[in-house]
Amino acid sequence: MNVSADLSHTALVFPGQGSQRAEMRDLVAEHCPELIELAIDEIGSDPFELVSEGTAYQQPALYSAAIAGWKAAGSPRAGWFAGHSLGELAAAAASGAISTEDGLRLAITRGRVMQQAAEADPGGMLAVLGETSGVPALANSLGLTVANDNAPDQIVLSGPTEEIKEARARFKEAGVRTVRLPVAGAFHSPAMATAVPEFRAVLEGIKVSTRPRLISSVTARPFTDLREGLLSALTRPVRWRETVLRLRDLGVSHFLESGPGEVLTGLVRRTIEGIDAAPLSSLSTPQETADV
Repeated sequence: MNVSADLSHTALVFPGQGSQRAEMRDLVAEHCPELIELAIDEIGSDPFELVSEGTAYQQPALYSAAIAGWKAAGSPRAGWFAGHSLGELAAAAASGAISTEDGLRLAITRGRVMQQAAEADPGGMLAVLGETSGVPALANSLGLTVANDNAPDQIVLSGPTEEIKEARARFKEAGVRTVRLPVAGAFHSPAMATAVPEFRAVLEGIKVSTRPRLISSVTARPFTDLREGLLSALTRPVRWRETVLRLRDLGVSHFLESGPGEVLTGLVRRTIEGIDAAPLSSLSTPQETADV
């Protein structure tokens, strides 16, 4: 990807769960060792060593890896910042709306309370791939939530385990491909309501700066109240496809993803044909750009 030092027409995007990689701790240790130390102090364990044990550890680990990728590129500023689900915390920190340390504290709390909610009310998530036109109607008939509208060919459903199994069976009968996501909770649905009070309490204790170039993937519009926006993301769907289209309409012509992984890069390319999207690591040299 050939991107000039002027990133005013670029969106920096940050992924959520599902992007974890075995080697991501090495990047954090090199560029953000203080985040590992803070995580161990707050959690009592190294979250990277416990990633396989659930979202309570995955979220702080992935947040730290996304921030490390951004710092490895020189902590660039851009025209817009956005994140998918958990990635909104990294987007907020990279934009300057919150500190990177407060972002990690939020990720730790968010992961913990979401895991507790999932254990109290077990559920699951199902990605529907390919033809998605009839997905919302089926979801509604089964009492499921459209948790993620990721791309024209990918919608994720969330809800109780038995209803998820029934949806998968019906899609199989219709010849539609599905993938059961490796999560134990019905994220981005009303099942996460019990996680809201504690996350709200931590949000109220952090310092927030106004950043008009930070867009919400829940509303697909710039945040008007960051705390309330981050809070609503626990129980409301991620409208990533609409967010990408909104960014294009706002003048974005380049998308750079601060990994790990390239999940969002793929979703962006499938949403806007011919768009320039790539990992942030593809920038030829780390660079600092003027804040906008």
